[in-house]
Amino acid sequence: MEWTGARFADTPTIEQRIRIEAPPRRVWELVSDIGLLPSLSTELQAVEWLDNGGPALGARFLGRNKHPSFGEWETTSHVVGYEPERTFAWAVQDPKTPSASWRFSLEAQDGGTELSQWMQMGPGPSGLSSAIESMPDKEQKIVFVRLRELEKAILANLDAIKKLAEG
Repeated sequence: MEWTGARFADTPTIEQRIRIEAPPRRVWELVSDIGLLPSLSTELQAVEWLDNGGPALGARFLGRNKHPSFGEWETTSHVVGYEPERTFAWAVQDPKTPSASWRFSLEAQDGGTELSQWMQMGPGPSGLSSAIESMPDKEQKIVFVRLRELEKAILANLDAIKKLAEG
């Protein structure tokens, strides 16, 4: 993936894929379980469904995050894509102009599953926005470094899900 010169306003994206030797039903159980996500992440510390919700289109969940450069913060995510055994997607903060969007996509393939995880920065403001505002001349570097961190996290997520699904 090449992000050289990416700016936050360009809504840069990342997508990584992995082949899993397990049926989509098993992979879906893992990716649609938001309670599993903090165990896969160094940044996401905890999640909980809001409004007595659960995984469904329009449901909301609270995420608690921690990062050495950004501190601690909470976000409310809105489920914007929910198709069992195919798609689980959420928009962070405002679903119309999210600070970030995330999606797991599953595709049955030769007895297994191809799983992808995708994310997009913006277009709404995020914690990165204040760093960019304070150092506008370093925006491209700030975005590049954050995208590299997120790509590393996505690759770790996919690898952990693969191990759990195949185990």
